Amino acid sequence: MVNVTYDDSGSLVAYTPDGTPIVYNLGDMAWIAASMALVWIMIPGVGLFYSGLLRRKNALSMIWTSLASIAVVSFQWFFWGYSLAFSETGNAFIGDLKYFGLKGVLDQPSIGSSRIPAILFCIYQLMFAAITAALAVGAIAERGRLGPLLVFIFVWSTIVYDPIANWTWNTNGWSFILGGLDFAGGTPVHISSGTAALAISIFLGKRRGYGTERLAYKPHNTTYVILGTVFLWFGWFGFNGGSALSANLRAIQACIVTNLAASVGGLTWMLWDYRIERKWSAVGFCSGAVSGLVAITPASGFVGAPAAVAFGVLGGTACNFATQLKFVLGYDDALDIFATHAIGGIVGNLLTGLFAQASVAGFDGITEIPGGWLDRHYIQLAHQLADSVAGFAYSFVMTTIILWVMHIIPGLTLRTTEEAEILGVDDAEMGEFAYDYVGIDQEIGHTLDTGLTATGGGREPDHAKAVSTSSVEEKSA
Repeated sequence: MVNVTYDDSGSLVAYTPDGTPIVYNLGDMAWIAASMALVWIMIPGVGLFYSGLLRRKNALSMIWTSLASIAVVSFQWFFWGYSLAFSETGNAFIGDLKYFGLKGVLDQPSIGSSRIPAILFCIYQLMFAAITAALAVGAIAERGRLGPLLVFIFVWSTIVYDPIANWTWNTNGWSFILGGLDFAGGTPVHISSGTAALAISIFLGKRRGYGTERLAYKPHNTTYVILGTVFLWFGWFGFNGGSALSANLRAIQACIVTNLAASVGGLTWMLWDYRIERKWSAVGFCSGAVSGLVAITPASGFVGAPAAVAFGVLGGTACNFATQLKFVLGYDDALDIFATHAIGGIVGNLLTGLFAQASVAGFDGITEIPGGWLDRHYIQLAHQLADSVAGFAYSFVMTTIILWVMHIIPGLTLRTTEEAEILGVDDAEMGEFAYDYVGIDQEIGHTLDTGLTATGGGREPDHAKAVSTSSVEEKSA
């Protein structure tokens, strides 16, 4: 039986094995529980955001990947993920199996904060692990197999995410001991997922027709993009504000700078696009808002509101221009995950080294840091750079190794067939569709020598299924 009770003020009181009382404020617990739910809603938000940016025939698969990430990572976190990331008896790189199967994770103080119990900290951090995987696997867009993806998510979370979370947030982690500042996941969430997306994009290769008019399409559903952004922006208050691990002034400050950076980032990206198109792009605004949110993430508990404006401007600008890297370097990142999350995370980490203030961190009445350049603690920028480079290199190398190993195991290769790519992942991998009318004539109308003809402007899903059983022979890119 759990040894807990309540004191006269209504606070929850738990007891250590030696009988020492531990007081948990119910307001703190309620805020973190709510923040956990806020971060959860971000994950299908990622799916909607990604789905809207793709073609109709691949729309459902991206929403599916976000739900798959929740499910697989929830099991992995229970199995050993939480223990590998947050056990107190691990080393500077990765934890041990002290909490295997969540054994012993209940009412004792968490490693993150003595103000909340370990079981609450556990499920809150689970959502971070799940959204990181969802961000990364968006890189399979329009050319990845869904079955092997489930294996990839489990293995990647274990080998990549858990160690980076450990060294960043665990009190035994090397970056934590070094003095790296990462309030809510610049490296564990954004750099790791964005860099993994780069590795996946390179490994899987380019989509069929890359560089031709066939892939010069606009997002098929801008409403999905906007709705996904709404879920992300809404949930980010729990993502950053909840990382204070208490309902205090620091949490509110984190929410203020989060909203401000997102707003400025959205305006910045939209204005950069306006200079070219002379159009006010909703997709551009949404992309910029997400870039601002990514950039402010590591700094949200360390900087004031004026700095948040700089994070929005520089984050939106850097990520906007980084979308051109795929053309310069020749990789096919269909959703610009690397440009938005990896580059945005690096920008955010480095700006944290410049703008972090001891006074802001102390808003919770507990935290003491030397600050960044504003506090004349100049070495902080080097600490931020070291953490960013380590996260980038580790995620890229380990993700590539995972992909290669899966590729040589029968049945686990992640790249789909050319026929499946023509039909769309929704049809080939799921047999279900986001819509009851999915146009694929532009893909196959003039490339088939099977006698099939285009009808109208698209095909019904059952017609698409008929095509999938035909002998499809491509004659052109």
